[in-house]
Formats: sequence, structure tokens, C-alpha cells
Amino acid sequence: MSQQQRMPWIVGVSGASGTPFAAAVLRGLLAAGEGVDLVVSRASRLTLLDETGISYRDAHWREDLAAWLARGADGKPETFEVDLSGVRHWAAGDLAAGPSSGSYPAKGMLIVPASTACVAGVALGLSKDLLQRAASVTLKERRKLVVAVRETPLSGQTLKQLVALDEAGAVVLPASPGFYAGATHIQDLVDFVAGRVLDAAGVPHQLYRRWEGELGGGSPG
Repeated sequence: MSQQQRMPWIVGVSGASGTPFAAAVLRGLLAAGEGVDLVVSRASRLTLLDETGISYRDAHWREDLAAWLARGADGKPETFEVDLSGVRHWAAGDLAAGPSSGSYPAKGMLIVPASTACVAGVALGLSKDLLQRAASVTLKERRKLVVAVRETPLSGQTLKQLVALDEAGAVVLPASPGFYAGATHIQDLVDFVAGRVLDAAGVPHQLYRRWEGELGGGSPG
């Protein structure tokens, strides 16, 4: 596929706890055959190191991303096999990167997880790094923006900023797992949230059992 034909999803990973959510979304996009342009913020690299022990380095991003996406939510390495051929990496400080411009082709952007600092930056249009700039571009171009906020509790100011994002056309999607799908493992809860993010983006997946109107249908027993 030529660069002119490529139409990726931009995925931004901010510094909130919840790197397994980002990994599950990335795996889901790649499994669906979607192209991914990945922006991993500086703050999120500290969170990733703390939650997984993996150092994410620009110069070795493919190796580090492979180790991250292969890891299960329970911390077990080599749980998943992932083809990274559809991924393009952009350094978080590269404000001349493709996603910084509205003329760069993209389907939309998914921010997973989204910290309150990230929410504030996007809502206020600060564009202090590539993640925030790409989100601002996504909004101004009227493309799909999904913001998977993962902080608790939420202050009144953050709630106002989330309302502002909703009014600007973003989908505000708290990283809140549902239990009706019959979760029996931490990965099931992570995949539920990831699946809802992909639902909001219109990307097909099979990450969780959907509600079909039958009580008890998700019970493991």
C-alpha cells in the first residue's frame, strides 16, 4: 500500500495508569487490518515502565512496542503475537510530524488512556506536544476523536473540560469495564474497555461478548 493510500488511526498514549488498555486497543486495530500512527507521550513512558518494566525508546520503538503488545494484562510476557507492519511511530516531541497537520490523511484519533492533564491540554488547545497537537487537528478537521479518560475521582474543572470536548465532537469514553460479559480474568476487563473504544471508532472486533437481552448470559457457571 502506498503512503498516499494509507489512512491510519492515530493512537495517543498519555501518562495515566492503564497501559494495558492502550495495548489491547492497538492489538485490536492491527487485528482488524487498520493502520496505526502511534504517539507515546513522555509521561506515559514513565507509567509504562512502572506498570510493565518496559522502557519505550524512540530509537528502539519497534522492539519495545513488540514486547509491550505481547504482554498480557496480568504481566505475563509473550501472551500475544502481533504483526507491527501496520504501525508508524512518531516521537512525542516531533511537532513537524505528519499527524500535526490537517492535510495528513487519518481516519481519526484514539487517546488511550487519557490523563486529566491530557484532557485539559486538548480541551484548551494547548498543543504542547504531538499528542495534543494531533488531537487538536483531529477536532478541527471534524474527524473522530475518542478520549478514554482514566482518572478517578474527577474534579469539577476536568468535568467541564470533558463537556467541552463532547461539545467539540469528541467521544468521551471513561475506561470503565462492564461485568455482564462474563469476565473471569483481568484481560477480559481490559478487553471490554478496549472493545468499547473500537466500537466508538467503528472498528470491528471480537474482544467481548455483546449484550443480547438475555439475563445471566455472561455467567461463567
